[in-house]
Amino acid sequence: MRTLVHLSDLHFGRIDEELLDPLAGLVNQLRPDVVVVSGDLTQRAKSEQFAQARAWLDTLPGPQIIVPGNHDISLYNVYRRFFEPLTRYKRYITEDLAPVYVDEEIAVIGINSARSLTFKDGRINKEQIGLIRSHFESLPPEVVRVVVTHHPFELPDGHDEEDDLIDRAPLAMQAFAECGVDLLLSGHLHASQSKSTADRYHLDNFAAVVVQAGTATSTRGRGEVNSFNVVKVDHDRVDVDRYGWDMLGKHFSPLSTETFLRSANVWAAHAEGLLAAGI
Repeated sequence: MRTLVHLSDLHFGRIDEELLDPLAGLVNQLRPDVVVVSGDLTQRAKSEQFAQARAWLDTLPGPQIIVPGNHDISLYNVYRRFFEPLTRYKRYITEDLAPVYVDEEIAVIGINSARSLTFKDGRINKEQIGLIRSHFESLPPEVVRVVVTHHPFELPDGHDEEDDLIDRAPLAMQAFAECGVDLLLSGHLHASQSKSTADRYHLDNFAAVVVQAGTATSTRGRGEVNSFNVVKVDHDRVDVDRYGWDMLGKHFSPLSTETFLRSANVWAAHAEGLLAAGI
């Protein structure tokens, strides 16, 4: 079994400083095999915000799979937005916009879904889909395949499909079915969710698990407490533990667990996890 800590939407430049040390301490205590950060490391893509994010990420264990979000592209500086959209991100965070981690049990690839031509929407393109294929198609079947994007492939209730769903999702999902993607991790909406892709994408003999993270450290909670996910991955089972900030105790504590089981190439929610989540 492998353990992934899934953080998202840090938004340095608009964070709750009180959360940083307890969160870093808990992440180190959890001893994850991989730390995933699914975008929006900064609030306004400023150098000092990226520097703060980098310094905090350095307190976390590795390896780390990190992707940018739409907030990591300059909003008001038009030249930087269109001609140097991720220069600061690459300077302070990583030059690798498609980071990969592979071992004998899991393969994790990060994909940049942020785009200069739109303020908040995201997209996955044919080249990125091809890159995912090239990494995953040659792997043994027992390796669990994980894709990380900032923009989501599924939406919590109340969100607008046209505005919030990653563009070209159906095209990507067809490719994911063909190369056996198991798990999709994303952020963007500051809302937590875990479910099977079968609810939205009706593909023969295929469904993955989609896991949405809330904001780990931003003051823009949008009705949720600050939270992050601990995803425990086995070949035929995924447990998603959601941790939330306890304002009285001043620490992150477990809130719920959702369990998904695999049957052939189809992942589905399991009653055990639904009961733990209070559903």
